[in-house]
Amino acid sequence: MDQDRPNFLAGPYIDRRSESREDERWIEQARADTETRYLIGLGSAQLLVLEPQPAIAFLGNDAPLVRAATTGHLVLLGWFRGVRVVLVDLPSGEPVELPAGTRFEELRPLAPLLGEEEAALLAYARALAHWRARHRHCGVCGSRCAPSHAGHCLKCTNPACAEEYFPRIDPAIIVLVSDGERALLGRQASWPARRYSTIAGFVEPGESLEDAVAREVREETGVAVTNARYHSSQPWPFPSSLMLGFFATAAPGSRIEVGGELEDARWFTRAQVKSGEALAPPTQSISWRLIEAWLKGAV
Repeated sequence: MDQDRPNFLAGPYIDRRSESREDERWIEQARADTETRYLIGLGSAQLLVLEPQPAIAFLGNDAPLVRAATTGHLVLLGWFRGVRVVLVDLPSGEPVELPAGTRFEELRPLAPLLGEEEAALLAYARALAHWRARHRHCGVCGSRCAPSHAGHCLKCTNPACAEEYFPRIDPAIIVLVSDGERALLGRQASWPARRYSTIAGFVEPGESLEDAVAREVREETGVAVTNARYHSSQPWPFPSSLMLGFFATAAPGSRIEVGGELEDARWFTRAQVKSGEALAPPTQSISWRLIEAWLKGAV
């Protein structure tokens, strides 16, 4: 089934072996393993080689950047293509001497040019780095946090508090609404001309995913929907979202009334989308995956 195909940035690209995070000797084991490879991150950028085509610049234990890395800047990602991979989450503001032929680049513009598995690994590392950078202090008492669980937990250093923080993910619904023959698509003013996409928005506290679908569509387009049906999900670390894809049916007689977040929203037939009257979102996005399924009549 088409629905069983993983979305871009998702899929079984890594063996996380989360039980390994409990081993306090994990760094010693990683440094002793000559096959361990290190992914270097600086803020939201990551070290890549760009020629002959973009790829991760994996480094070994002997690389100066790796040897200089302190315990608090190492995060065990898991086993990628059978090899242990560790993120070196470099501190910002310090000079960095890069290996020849490499440079730090942002994932988002290069993601379509990378191999799917490498793009997914970089997305995973980016999400962790973003979370770590924004949880350096305890939200309860204000004391500094220190990494534990191989970098997947930040723990308050105040013994009287000792609050633990785990990576944050922001759930967001994204939905293709149809009345059978047409799809409801919207656009933001900042997008390229003719670009239209499915409706999306963040899930609020105390709200089910189905409730979020109905609320977001109503707020942004004025259209009432029924029969929200889950399709698939996609990690989207820009900066920390998990996109939850749905299909929904427009209630009979619903009229479009564009809300404040969209510049325009309208109904498009399959012929209009196929002809390019509505410029579809990038093929790596879950939005395109939903539109594609609708174009094929799968919903």
